Amino acid sequence: MTVPHETRPLAPLSVEAAVTTLRIRGMRVSAARRLVLEALFAAEGPVSAEAIAAGLGGRLPASDLASVYRNLDTLEEIGLARHVHAGHGPGLYALSRGAGYAACEGCGAHVTLPDAVVARIAAVVHAACGYQASLSHFPIAGRCPDCEVQHAHS
Repeated sequence: MTVPHETRPLAPLSVEAAVTTLRIRGMRVSAARRLVLEALFAAEGPVSAEAIAAGLGGRLPASDLASVYRNLDTLEEIGLARHVHAGHGPGLYALSRGAGYAACEGCGAHVTLPDAVVARIAAVVHAACGYQASLSHFPIAGRCPDCEVQHAHS
């Protein structure tokens, strides 16, 4: 089981900014590591390591799955990436932007939730039962507006 890292998230705005962050921290920027960063920036939401290794459906060159996992782990350790778990599927990886996600149980879409929204949800959970909710590792699951409309009409 993968344990979430407790590193403070970083939110670079570009691949080059992420590369600069790596270099400032004394880390190598190999072609494989750059490719993983490019994939995370190109993805429209959380993505599996397998999809990254496959080249995101032809948008990027394919790469070695073990190398992708190693680089994702390194990026997660320093706070550039994180993984989330949606339902029973594989762990998904994304840039460390936003505090959490909402995931649709119908179509699988993911939406990044703004920090303020996650803080409000965490406050409600804390008020209701005293728990300090950590909403960054597991998304809030439900139905997106489109799936909710389809569900209401079925």
